[in-house]
Amino acid sequence: MAKRIYLDHNATTPLREEVVEACTRAFRSFGNPSSTHFEGAAARAELEGARARVASLLGADPAEIVFTSGATEANNLALHGGMSARASGHLVTSRADHPSVLEPAEWLERAGVKVTRLPVRLSGHLDPSAVVAAVESEATLVSVLWANNETGVLQPLSEIAEAVKARGALLHVDATQAIGKIPVRVDALPADLLSGSAHKLNGPKGAGFLFVRRGLDLEAWLRGGPQERRRRGGTENVVGIVGLGIACELAERELPQRARRMAQLRDRLWEGLRDKVGALRRNGSACDVLPNTLNVCFEGAAGEVLLEALDLEGVSVSAGAACHSGSTLASHVLLAMGLSPEQARASLRFSVGHGVDEAQIDQVVGLVPDLVARVREAGTL
Repeated sequence: MAKRIYLDHNATTPLREEVVEACTRAFRSFGNPSSTHFEGAAARAELEGARARVASLLGADPAEIVFTSGATEANNLALHGGMSARASGHLVTSRADHPSVLEPAEWLERAGVKVTRLPVRLSGHLDPSAVVAAVESEATLVSVLWANNETGVLQPLSEIAEAVKARGALLHVDATQAIGKIPVRVDALPADLLSGSAHKLNGPKGAGFLFVRRGLDLEAWLRGGPQERRRRGGTENVVGIVGLGIACELAERELPQRARRMAQLRDRLWEGLRDKVGALRRNGSACDVLPNTLNVCFEGAAGEVLLEALDLEGVSVSAGAACHSGSTLASHVLLAMGLSPEQARASLRFSVGHGVDEAQIDQVVGLVPDLVARVREAGTL
């Protein structure tokens, strides 16, 4: 069987061998990290070693890292915990945000919290002045998706952060897609809260974190124990957290070369498609974008059908967010950017990462033109 080509690294990433080895070793450290005996102390040492690795990548104090089951839980903790601590709260986010922010925002709105959802431009960018205008008081929490999971578009975060902090509001950054692809440093960015997930940077599923700036009042979302400085009750997933720590250590060591390599592969793919496929457009900014992400609209072709055709040829791509897999609805992100429903449904996301090489990219470029022509001819959009 021919080796498959995996170009869906924004959905999840393959585990690095170093991570697998570390997790395998951690499985043998079975103690509860809250226990005071030998086995518990060994598990606690593993946990705190991973916490230090995550903090090092982010330029944070280890005490500011709260482990969670992933970025979805981290986002829920940030929004629910942040708003619970702020009387008469006001949440500001965007219409192109991730469901793990949009759905908690809906819940908070039903509970009486004021929610403002800002539009994005055709480029996928928020208008920083619109963010500032939406900040009404110190009771405001602004949640920004730094790197969009579907388009890879990077928000002008430094500009937004400075303006938000000048107004006295809290800033939450969902950096899930950014970590491991671009520098993410909380010692240079005035974010109060920042979310991340292991499986987006070659770590295991089921582990993530929320950075909580020292001194911030944050209500617990999961209650039931003293773990994580009472920010998140429940026995920690030591194995997953160990894998997260190693993934962060690798990212810190390799980031410049990794980003450069991903950008080369992404650009090779875009240039090949642009030269060989007619009537296509790149969705979102081509400048302020993750080095690994390419979102393309193949005008007149049904994206879901094209995805299935590529899958049959051994190529894995995405028609949108993995959490919406199986949905025939047009991407809310692309619609928020101003694309028509037909254009949104004709779009695919290609995301490269560890294990992808030039030969695979060239193979995809060789496959896509004929597949697009056949899908367009079938007229299934």
